[in-house]
Amino acid sequence: MTRTTRRGTTVELAISSALTVLGVTRDEVKVEVINQGRKGFLGFGAKEAEVTVTIMNFEEPSVLEEAKPLMEIQPTEIEVISESVKPPVEKEEVQIEGLSDQTAIEETENYLKMIAIGMGVDDIQISHEIKGKYVTFQMESAKAALLIGKRGQTLNALQQLSQLVTNKLASQFKVVRVDIGDYRERREQSLEQLAERMADKAVRTGKRIQLEPMASYERKVIHNALSRRMDIETYSEGSDPFRYLVIESVR
Repeated sequence: MTRTTRRGTTVELAISSALTVLGVTRDEVKVEVINQGRKGFLGFGAKEAEVTVTIMNFEEPSVLEEAKPLMEIQPTEIEVISESVKPPVEKEEVQIEGLSDQTAIEETENYLKMIAIGMGVDDIQISHEIKGKYVTFQMESAKAALLIGKRGQTLNALQQLSQLVTNKLASQFKVVRVDIGDYRERREQSLEQLAERMADKAVRTGKRIQLEPMASYERKVIHNALSRRMDIETYSEGSDPFRYLVIESVR
């Protein structure tokens, strides 16, 4: 028999991944649920679901009904482990480079939903848009403020987590953006206005202006907004997550 062991956010997703690897349909395999998984909060204390799927000989009776009910399974972070064995003594490993991009994106959506629900945002709706290597997850909720946080800190954290999850699973690197409503656009406009004010202040006072710690993409917005000014220079100092941008007058 040929078998593979897979982990996923749910037993169903783990089984689907195994069927893809083995190249068979559900009625051709025996499924053993090793672990139903455990839901964590914000990814902490979570445990993935794990199954072993074995291709059956046609004379063997199906035992799919022995699998535990899928509705009892809770989502969590994903890690893929696969293995294939051929009888009687020959063994062959199945190499998994990554899931399909679409599956990786769907898994990331599920992960974002899990976090939002854990935060008490039970009306969350998520859609996504793909443009080449760029993936944007658009969230909608009446409780948007909870997902944005102070100056977008919570939203930035969700974006960073989504970037990690997507690229842990996808076959090709993706640049991930997470937005809710039109917050990112409004934030960028606010940063551009802040950049001009602080640049003017640096020139007027001749003093070094140090901004508050920001995410890398927000520092980039300010760098770009001031890139055409010849009377100031900008650079970053410190280490993430406390890295900040400095504006200085050039004289």
